[in-house]
Amino acid sequence: MVRVLAIADEVDHSLVGERLARMAPDLVVSAGDLPWDYVEAVASAANVPLVFVPGNHDPALARTRLSRSGMHLEAGMPCATPRPIGGINVDGRVADVAGLRIAGLGGCVRYRPGPNMYSQAEYRRRALLLRWRLWLHRRRDPRGVDILLTHAPPRGVGDEDDRPHVGIEALHGLVERLRPTWLLHGHIHPHGIRREDRQMGGTTVRNVVPVRLFDVESRGGSGWATSERESWTHAL
Repeated sequence: MVRVLAIADEVDHSLVGERLARMAPDLVVSAGDLPWDYVEAVASAANVPLVFVPGNHDPALARTRLSRSGMHLEAGMPCATPRPIGGINVDGRVADVAGLRIAGLGGCVRYRPGPNMYSQAEYRRRALLLRWRLWLHRRRDPRGVDILLTHAPPRGVGDEDDRPHVGIEALHGLVERLRPTWLLHGHIHPHGIRREDRQMGGTTVRNVVPVRLFDVESRGGSGWATSERESWTHAL
């Protein structure tokens, strides 16, 4: 059992301190739209791994690689350490962290110019690419996905009617194929009223704004549609 502290969208100044020590999380996940300083402070104070996806109000993230000397490189040139420092960006990627398998899809549906926003068609392509990357990941380790971490919710499942807060249509097919235990998202502010969990088949959809703490049991096994390879191959 892994104790997960999920944060998104709204800074909770009471979190870093004695309250966080009592929570004793094993993992911090951020669903986006938080200041990097805050995200780094929470993960550092908890002294546990940090996994995140960017929100639509976050800056564009550089795709860097580490040189043999430990220096971050972007397009072959030295660059600053990506923020949040020490975090694992799972936007469009898959990572095994703290005993859990986490896949991610950041940003929201485009409603204005800016980074980390995509059309519904672009999200369909990004979801397909994530499925392909997960299939490659599972060739080494066949476990299923424990958490699908997104910034925006699925269309019609916890989203809202106004244009900036419409959900992502492609998440329906992604959940059907990946069968994660949890889909954690932000973007939709509860305005002081906790949003109820929703279900998409066997997946629990949870709005984590501003802070949620809960236990996640690693599911192991495949957790994956048997025809997955064929389905994404035919869609290319």
